[in-house]
Amino acid sequence: MNLSLSVFDAPGTEAEIGRLEQEAGSPAFWDDPQQARRSMQHLSRLKEKVSLWRDLEERTSTLLELTDLAIDDGDTSLEGQLIEETEQVSRTLDLEEFNLIFSGPYDERPAILSVHAGAGGTESQDWAEMLLRMYIRWTESLGRKAQILDLSHGDEAGIKSVTIEIGGQYAYGYLKAERGVHRLVRLSPFDANHLRHTSFALIEALPAAEEDPEINVKPDDLKIEFFRSSGPGGQNVQKVASAVRIIHQPTGIVVACQNERSQHQNREFAMKILMARLLERQLQERAREMSRIKGEHVSAEWGNQIRSYVLHPYKMVKDHRTGYQTSDPDGVLEGSLDEFMKAYLLSNLGKE
Repeated sequence: MNLSLSVFDAPGTEAEIGRLEQEAGSPAFWDDPQQARRSMQHLSRLKEKVSLWRDLEERTSTLLELTDLAIDDGDTSLEGQLIEETEQVSRTLDLEEFNLIFSGPYDERPAILSVHAGAGGTESQDWAEMLLRMYIRWTESLGRKAQILDLSHGDEAGIKSVTIEIGGQYAYGYLKAERGVHRLVRLSPFDANHLRHTSFALIEALPAAEEDPEINVKPDDLKIEFFRSSGPGGQNVQKVASAVRIIHQPTGIVVACQNERSQHQNREFAMKILMARLLERQLQERAREMSRIKGEHVSAEWGNQIRSYVLHPYKMVKDHRTGYQTSDPDGVLEGSLDEFMKAYLLSNLGKE
């Protein structure tokens, strides 16, 4: 069986790779540097896809040949190894077949993920830090890279907010399933009477803007301010004004970054966040225009409670959009999020 032809058009993609490589060889290719870089990024992603599917095809073919030889020779010594390798190929194939659902123009991009503690002080700030840990664990389990762009500590414990960049193919495609309000019910470790508390945190997920030619930021549109970073409890942790605040004056969007000691790096991270928010704003404007044309109401999920994590009086995590649930909240908080993401993405097919 030719896997690459059954679920993925490898020959068609290889033809597109050839066309893009031919364009890249043209003397005029770099006349428009932004568009050229965008084309090269697209080319790199296509090559990665084809390489993966061709590798799956080769591994499957080899397994079939070895299995046929073992059967013909009556050799059972390789049975365990062949079963294990077959299961590995099957898991990879299942994942890549699922990844074919990603058709959005930004699904393949890295994601800018933000966690914001809700009302409730220390309780919600601790919950926000638990969510940060959960997403870091999910990222690590898949071999992806995560970089904290900005972090604001809580007054007593936890965090007020954090923004991280998560890399890897389809990072935004997966993490867009997490947007909305996450609710925690537990016995509070901060309550002397150990009473049950409910906490909330908001998750934002944006596609990284990369070097998107449609996002044009003029230097004159930016107001850049520098201030001193502060640590837990508001204490001043630096004598140098290395923290950066950028105001995009045409839209009023404000971003700040104080995570690094370097003013230059804080400015670089703040620009990443700003570009992602400008891209998000543009996408929202397009969605509103499409809603006006279609005469339909497009309901943004921002602010909606999407998932509940109950640790007491029973254990359960339930996604209110899909109904998917599990009685293993500890596993979920350790990063086992794939089934929740898949349930949402499959239920949302054709709606975006």
